[in-house]
Amino acid sequence: MSTLYVIATPIGNLEDMTLRAIRILGEVDMILCEDTRMTKRVLNKYEINTPTLSYHTHSGLAKVEKIVAYLEDGKNVALVSDAGTPGISDPGVRLVSEIRHVLPDTPIVTIPGPSAVTAALSISGLPSSDFLFLGFLPHKKGRQTLFEEVVDSKRTVVLYESPHRIAKTLLTLSEIAPDRKVVVGRELTKIYEEVVSGTAIEVMKYFQDNHDHVRGEFVVMVEGK
Repeated sequence: MSTLYVIATPIGNLEDMTLRAIRILGEVDMILCEDTRMTKRVLNKYEINTPTLSYHTHSGLAKVEKIVAYLEDGKNVALVSDAGTPGISDPGVRLVSEIRHVLPDTPIVTIPGPSAVTAALSISGLPSSDFLFLGFLPHKKGRQTLFEEVVDSKRTVVLYESPHRIAKTLLTLSEIAPDRKVVVGRELTKIYEEVVSGTAIEVMKYFQDNHDHVRGEFVVMVEGK
């Protein structure tokens, strides 16, 4: 019987691959990835020559049908994202849901590993036994409502942010909850990894004063009230 493997890959440092992930990626018949160029960096490092097929946010029904046919033919398939764990704020969730619906007897196996959410929480010093993960905030519609939910939450809130909106996000937090503790993880596991901790207004001012640090990938964590 065919199997769909959901495999976590590094969020930055390519040495963060697990031995099991390396083995499975070398054994499957096909690797599904958001951007084949990104995944090739990992595959090349570990000398994995398995064929790849793109699967991303804009993949249509025809691509899903092709993947289903591959599994029906008895092939083993791996699903990876550009970085981290597929299905976590990631288009892979749609494929997993579809496979569970169309091929309910097909095993879907997790190969756990890196995730920006847990990596950031582990070094934040914030309560993590009960937290709320929001992924990427919407650009416009509903954004303000979500911010209100963030500051009203009694749990630690974790969200992703892009370098284009991080300044605006921190400014908003500093305006509505200036004394709330905020921790920002930037470029986790990469050369320029940085963790900034303080009140919302302190963290906002730090990035205002250090424009050259407003780049890369951000994980923002807000302490519950």
